[in-house]
Amino acid sequence: MTAASQIVPVILSGGSGTRLWPVSRESFPKQFWPLVSQRSLIQDTAARAQRPGFAAPIVVCNQEHRFVVAEQLRALGVAGARILLEPVGRNSAPALLAAALVVAASDPGAVLWMMAADAAITDVEALHAALAPAAAAARAGHVATFGMKPTAPETGFGYIERGPALAGIDGAYEVGQFLEKPDAARAADFVASGRHLWNSGMFVATAATVIAEMEAFVPEVVAAVRAAVAASVTDLDFVRLDPEAFAACPSISIDYAVAERTSRAAVVPADIGWSDVGSWNALWELGGKDAAGNVASASGGGAVVFEGATNTYARTDGAVVAVLGLEDAVIVATEDAVLAMHRNRAQDVKQVVDRLRAMKRPEATTHNRVYRPWGFYESLIQGARFQVKRIVVNPGQKLSLQKHFHRAEHWVVVDGTALVTRDAEVLMVRENESLYLPLGCVHRLDNPGRIPLTLIEVQSGSYLGEDDIVRLEDTYGRS
Repeated sequence: MTAASQIVPVILSGGSGTRLWPVSRESFPKQFWPLVSQRSLIQDTAARAQRPGFAAPIVVCNQEHRFVVAEQLRALGVAGARILLEPVGRNSAPALLAAALVVAASDPGAVLWMMAADAAITDVEALHAALAPAAAAARAGHVATFGMKPTAPETGFGYIERGPALAGIDGAYEVGQFLEKPDAARAADFVASGRHLWNSGMFVATAATVIAEMEAFVPEVVAAVRAAVAASVTDLDFVRLDPEAFAACPSISIDYAVAERTSRAAVVPADIGWSDVGSWNALWELGGKDAAGNVASASGGGAVVFEGATNTYARTDGAVVAVLGLEDAVIVATEDAVLAMHRNRAQDVKQVVDRLRAMKRPEATTHNRVYRPWGFYESLIQGARFQVKRIVVNPGQKLSLQKHFHRAEHWVVVDGTALVTRDAEVLMVRENESLYLPLGCVHRLDNPGRIPLTLIEVQSGSYLGEDDIVRLEDTYGRS
């Protein structure tokens, strides 16, 4: 297969996965977590296109997640990926259009395979079998989507009514109509009809078709995104879309912008073990169950114990979770939050998050562990005028050259070797050694080794917020 005929995967990674709180939060949403396999959801998504016939992927993501995306793709062994950074979220239509414009600059006839970064698919071979007629439909000028065979009268999905067979392309059909998320009675009718399919949100079309259809239906989106792409700048391995132009773009999904309006819509029915992993109930459905229908997920040294429980999902990232006598329940324990609910309320978790936002609780959006391009840090304990953190710096990475106006720091290396700049000094600090950084000193932490560097940082001072950082020099282009 020639480079020109390769399919270009376009992975949209802009969601926050609110219904999977407290694991999924804006600071580190569900696509970056290993929820259904040993890899994260975005890694599983990218891996589906790591075979002959596919070009390197394009990932469109929030600029705050750029280093997480780059690191997870690197860990998977993906080479040559292009990462487009959205300065603000504007839904799937502008994101897909930005990718289409980038691809069309060199190959307008290239077939784009648009997929969300956070879905699960258990039968990848069946997926690729379905992709063949979808790509054929795309090359014939259609906007093709995949319709999933319903396994239940699900009210959380949109539906597609299948129309007549598409002439000349086996396995593809015209779309009768797209249907909004139904109530329970209507969903049951859809499943019973045999003509209705779940809308997977995956689309296949050429770059030229995407651009032409959006010009026809949402020209204001095209104008804004064209301007954002034209004024984009390359930063390290990232393409930064112009903030002012992109912010002026309307927020609209590809479904509303094109799929529900176009006369070119086609659908390929597929049975691929698809799930949007959109709720804790979905993870119960996907999980390996014990004899009582319970699903346990434990990491970080934690454990789950069921006693007289049935059809329950329990997850812990460190604590021991004991579930006694509950039925159809969900219990999720993270380091700083616990969620307990009935499984039939799985679609309502967003209401809890909204209440936490109104209370101005940081747990609504931010994890205790905060990822940075060099590694991560997490707060261990905090009190009046002091805070203790664990800092992990990846091999070959380094923090910015910086200073603080309100705090001093004491570093204790517990694993690895640190190369520390402290004003005019450059010091090597090894395991079980420590270093004091007085208030106002210019300092930098560098990991010159081949293993992660772990240290304990003790901060003391009148103000310990993360905004008390004055960066004088930064490898990652942060201000």
